[in-house]
Amino acid sequence: MTDFSDDPLYVILRSKREATRFQILVEIAEHQPAVRQQEIAAKLGVTPQAVSEYIRELVDEGLVTAHGRGRYEVTKSGIEWVLRHAEALEAYARHINRDIIQQVAVWTAIARDDIRKGDTVGVLMQDGWLYATKEEQSATGLATMDAAPGEDLGVARLNGIIQHEEGLIHVCKVPRVERGGSRQVSTDLLREVVRGVEMVGAVGLESYVALRKADIEPDMFFGSREGVVEAAFHGRECAIFIVDEEFTDFLKRLETVGLAYTIHDLIPS
Repeated sequence: MTDFSDDPLYVILRSKREATRFQILVEIAEHQPAVRQQEIAAKLGVTPQAVSEYIRELVDEGLVTAHGRGRYEVTKSGIEWVLRHAEALEAYARHINRDIIQQVAVWTAIARDDIRKGDTVGVLMQDGWLYATKEEQSATGLATMDAAPGEDLGVARLNGIIQHEEGLIHVCKVPRVERGGSRQVSTDLLREVVRGVEMVGAVGLESYVALRKADIEPDMFFGSREGVVEAAFHGRECAIFIVDEEFTDFLKRLETVGLAYTIHDLIPS
């Protein structure tokens, strides 16, 4: 019989206790160091006594440190525990979305030909857009409506693999303003990175100003982290200029979702 006891996904999905521990650690990390156990209890639907007991266990296991009554912090080991389980949950959610839901969902594509409801269509991705065509493709589906070329079209019962390559992400660190900000960035090096990419994102005003100094208007500013990730999943090569304090977390995000990236130094030596 297979032993799944070391599988974080199996543990957190099968054990209510482990799921509650996970949620409590997340709540502590979000509100540390001042942690209100009654608020956590109300949010999770358990008693304050139960929350207190869970926290005591987490302290004993070295996942949380206590600094007096009502003051707690998640330790490095606790953060690693949360990340390991969060990454397992994210991978599972992606599996559900890509491999399970697509079997029953209606996907939206752009019609390339005159298509009639009930037609079997080939589905392909090009330049980040999903298309439906009468030509044979590695993925097929069933048209749920009539559509003329260029119209949006519902496609159900998607089967096969949609052939496409994920885009490369160029990650560029920009110093925070107290460390020089955009003044430290070489405009020539920045332009060299942007040359040839399809989408540009900026995180932090320092990054935005550095791009504007090079006469480049970013395609994304608000929500650019997830926007770049989504664009890369759809095959777009992207560049993101990101302030240094958020640089490492963004690289961890790319590692988690398995996207390819390259790092560029914008500060002249």
